[in-house]
Amino acid sequence: MTKRKIIKINEEQCNGCGACIPNCPEGAMQVIDGKARLISDIFCDGLGACIGHCPQDAITTEERDAESYNEKKVMENIIKAGDNTIIAHLNHLKDHGEKTYLKQALDFLKEKNITVSFKEDYQTPPHACGCTGAKTMDFSTETKEKKIETGIHPSHLGQWPVQLHLVSPTASYFHGKNLLLVADCVAYALGDFHKDYLQGNSLAIACPKLDSNLESYLEKLISLIDEAQIKSLTVMTMEVPCCRGLLALAQQAMSQASRKIPIKSIIVGIKGTILREETIC
Repeated sequence: MTKRKIIKINEEQCNGCGACIPNCPEGAMQVIDGKARLISDIFCDGLGACIGHCPQDAITTEERDAESYNEKKVMENIIKAGDNTIIAHLNHLKDHGEKTYLKQALDFLKEKNITVSFKEDYQTPPHACGCTGAKTMDFSTETKEKKIETGIHPSHLGQWPVQLHLVSPTASYFHGKNLLLVADCVAYALGDFHKDYLQGNSLAIACPKLDSNLESYLEKLISLIDEAQIKSLTVMTMEVPCCRGLLALAQQAMSQASRKIPIKSIIVGIKGTILREETIC
């Protein structure tokens, strides 16, 4: 044990929204029993990247006896989340001048024969912790050679409104239906969203990073599960780390609901490809 700076979560103030989770580049936190919790001291570097993302101001830092931060353990934890999460963590270390930890992380990737598009002299945009969700990228030239589609493509939207703050869980179009909980950017990235996913399903859209009052989202999701008795919940998010809070919100709602329904996670790449589909429960 050594005395060092580490985050502290005020459980009375925490509402379990999960907004801090995608903004922790080390994957040190999880929502457990409706509260954000530090899962291990060794994952927290004490730099406090998550603090500014807590709408309840429930996260601070304190100096206390704690296990030493372990960069190797952190890398073992986050490589399962994919390249964008790894790059976000590397940028976080670089932006805070943590050269020793950055070298340890890069050495770990080399040992595991994992290659990511990261350069130590890479200049991140002026955004908190170099968030990959805000990184400027232009891949329009890659679409120029694609076939130009013609004709009218029908909308498969069967309801209004769709924004989670505006929808009513008592609306008839939710009762006994399969619900898509979709991050705002998904439909813009996924060319066949209407045809392949929206058709025949009810819809609610949200942004876990920019939307306010996530506690009301949690209440609505619980109501949709218990009162509207939706049959299933499919959470569609982008590959960027800031999107992961939406799935965490769905899982928290499930843990607090009295009914149990299938939850599926679909992760969409920024170029419109499906990166991963998995059944959560």
